[in-house]
Amino acid sequence: MGRAGHFRTTPRNYRAFYPLSLPPDPPVAIDGPLQLLLSEADRALGSLNTVMTILPNPTILISMFVQKEALLSSQIEGTQSSLVDILGLEEEQEPTHDVGEVVNYVKAMRYGLQRLHTDHFPMSLRLIKEVHSILMAQVRGGSSHLTPGDFRRSQNWVGGSNLQNARYVPPPEDYMMQALADLEQFLHLDDQIPPLVRCALIHYQFETIHPFNDGNGRVGRLFITLYLVWKRILDEPLLYLSAFLKAHQQEYYDRLQQVRIDGNYEAWVRFFLEGIIAVSQQVVQTTKRIQLLERQDTDRLLAAGIANTGLLLLRDLMMRPVIRVRDVERTLGVSYNLANKLVSFFEHLGILKQISSNKRNRKYLYGAYLDILAEGTELISTD
Repeated sequence: MGRAGHFRTTPRNYRAFYPLSLPPDPPVAIDGPLQLLLSEADRALGSLNTVMTILPNPTILISMFVQKEALLSSQIEGTQSSLVDILGLEEEQEPTHDVGEVVNYVKAMRYGLQRLHTDHFPMSLRLIKEVHSILMAQVRGGSSHLTPGDFRRSQNWVGGSNLQNARYVPPPEDYMMQALADLEQFLHLDDQIPPLVRCALIHYQFETIHPFNDGNGRVGRLFITLYLVWKRILDEPLLYLSAFLKAHQQEYYDRLQQVRIDGNYEAWVRFFLEGIIAVSQQVVQTTKRIQLLERQDTDRLLAAGIANTGLLLLRDLMMRPVIRVRDVERTLGVSYNLANKLVSFFEHLGILKQISSNKRNRKYLYGAYLDILAEGTELISTD
């Protein structure tokens, strides 16, 4: 029996992993370099909370960062969408399968946060199932057998084409249910484990149990944000940790598997904390760059003598950086002619650029803003 569990051949003649319940025994050794890393990660998250208190309109960036996390987490699972695809989706437009998956992720994140904030609902298996039901809602071109909101009733696997050559086989469904019950109990256990270490352990355990037919990776990463907000470690869902996990995707998978094979929780926790620090610093720098861009473009508009409606449009572009003239007409409550003149003026100043070739319903992009937001979301070539 290993520290994290053991691999065992099932009656159906395949090897699956049977995880032990948390916390690990012996406990995670938080000393020396790991203790310093934990302190740095705590400070890094604290800086995110501080940033939110000094922003004049934090709701805008919160919305953008939630969508960025949704895109990055979906890209880890192979979704081929860009930030322009997501932010340029029109209300009346049916999304493609890949875009629909990201939109579902945003909806699932917002639903989970609303349950925690407004409904004061606790982190629980029920909440995770509710979130999964939204995440896996049917989108165009999707599979109809995904059983949104239901734990699996059969064996699944990760990698490979079958149970015999799979990279990893989670516990069979009967053992899985007990493992889930133990995980839910651990969520509410009152002990001395630091919250960030506990969060790392919870993510590892959820991915190891792999309780759904599909969507386990995305739900597991959603779990991280929801847990940190639930525990009031994060005031708002600003942390797009999937940026780090995508950039180090193979190591991400290897660290999880390393725990199963030799019980090295410490290496996984170290990797997790390094991600928290790196992305927290990235969020702070991104926020500063966006603030600087907003000030520069505001000054340009004022210098050009276009203050009132121009500044309103600039603010709207930070919430929706891909627009059409009729979007401006509707949002600002102005005539179509005035909206068209505003867009043309912004294009003349170089703030907007046209990204569609059609003559009607042309789309425009706030390029400098999106360039900052989109860093790290570039699609990886599969050639």
